[in-house]
Amino acid sequence: MRIPFLLLTAVAATVGAVANGVDAAVAVGESAVPKTRLGSQIEGELNDAQRKEAERRRALDLREQALKAARLRLQRQQKEAEAKAAAEGKAVAEAGAPGAPDAAPPAEEKRYSDLARIFQAMKPAKAAPVFEKLSPDVQFQVAQRMRERNAALMMQAMSPDAAATLGMALARGGMTSPKGGAATPAKPARSVSR
Repeated sequence: MRIPFLLLTAVAATVGAVANGVDAAVAVGESAVPKTRLGSQIEGELNDAQRKEAERRRALDLREQALKAARLRLQRQQKEAEAKAAAEGKAVAEAGAPGAPDAAPPAEEKRYSDLARIFQAMKPAKAAPVFEKLSPDVQFQVAQRMRERNAALMMQAMSPDAAATLGMALARGGMTSPKGGAATPAKPARSVSR
């Protein structure tokens, strides 16, 4: 039996129409469904969360860029400081090579620092008489390494002449002999009652 061509065409057209109708109904059904308040709220919260996440990423990127810039600046400053210290070290080594009197060997530096700590630990009234008996150069080196407050209290307990001599030496940056030749001897300390 032969199926007429017209019948086959009609069946194909019907199947196509039904399929198109179903697709249209599904598409209309999806878009026609009204959004609920809960759906709108969830969508809004999702958008807010995405916006906040984007802001956080931008802030982190900015922080990272600032950190990189600060790190580069710090490295540059460190290199400059090292170069400056090396240049100053060369200048000090060249100036100190012939035997500059101001340059003290490291062992001597440690002794002066230790002496300064000892005098700082003592009460100024007890330390001043002992301090005055030291040579003027040693007084200067030790006082230079003391904390300002402790040195001031010690100078307060010293005799006025010895305190003035030490003060002038500290102001000049070193002990110098008066015109007469040798440094003036220190007088005994006056007692300070506390």
